[in-house]
Amino acid sequence: MTTTPARQRPTLTPGTTRVGVVGVGRMGANIARRLKDAGYEIAAVADADRGRAQGLAAELGAQAPDSLAAVSAGSDVVLTVVSDDAAMRAIFAREGDSLLRNADGAIFVNCATISPEVHVEVDALVRAAGASAVEACMASSIPQARDGKLYLICGGDAAAFERARPLLESMSVSLRWVGGPGTAAQVKALVNMLMNINTAGLAEALGLGAALGIDLSALMDVFAHTGANSRVLETDGADMVAREHDVYFSAAHAAKDSGIALTLGERAGLRLPLAAATLAQYERLVAAGHGELDKSAIAELTFPGRTNG
Repeated sequence: MTTTPARQRPTLTPGTTRVGVVGVGRMGANIARRLKDAGYEIAAVADADRGRAQGLAAELGAQAPDSLAAVSAGSDVVLTVVSDDAAMRAIFAREGDSLLRNADGAIFVNCATISPEVHVEVDALVRAAGASAVEACMASSIPQARDGKLYLICGGDAAAFERARPLLESMSVSLRWVGGPGTAAQVKALVNMLMNINTAGLAEALGLGAALGIDLSALMDVFAHTGANSRVLETDGADMVAREHDVYFSAAHAAKDSGIALTLGERAGLRLPLAAATLAQYERLVAAGHGELDKSAIAELTFPGRTNG
């Protein structure tokens, strides 16, 4: 007879659920704040930058334990928002301190954009530890994280997704279930591939417009009323012209995500020349020391007379 772990509940509802958050940079911290506002208990937070975790813990009335195992032990659900594959493998390590310790019955909601195969690895490790994993890949940015208006592309364990739905709805304006382990990460890679290609294309079009002496406000208005329109024009166009590159989605992350998509393409036997060219541009930007600027900073490589033009 199978015994259901004591902390595993049918749903993760406000007032009854202890939440841990691992990775409390700009996105993770604002998700934690949002869930606190929605009535969830933020039980524990952790980050590679321990001072950052301690500061957020003090703000939210949470603990900042000195081990990942303690985060799992004190949480019904753990959200992870880490930077890359290596960081994800580190927090779900097979040996040593790890979220897999004390994980029995927990749900892990993994939000970072990482390689699909790492999500699959983590799903297997989590299941072996008696827990379950949900992918909740975020197709939004910092303000949406704080306001609970993320668009979440979800996958992984379908039953765990249904239990986590109230929590995910508190984080989002819309949820989209796309399939089993690794599927949400595949979809998110394609989203970011296309977004990055659009961003690079817009930078080239505006850079050429500037070189030709065209009024860029007028040019962007024409773009907005023709087939050249895009969401990127709305979010990045004015910033490219004004050279305002406060980070919402960093150039370093754009390079990483373009690389993930290219790897998927290679494995599928496809040539993706636009994605490859976009990756090369973002790698140039990162190599120039601008990886922590917003992805709109790719315009610095295309506008005439700019530092990296």
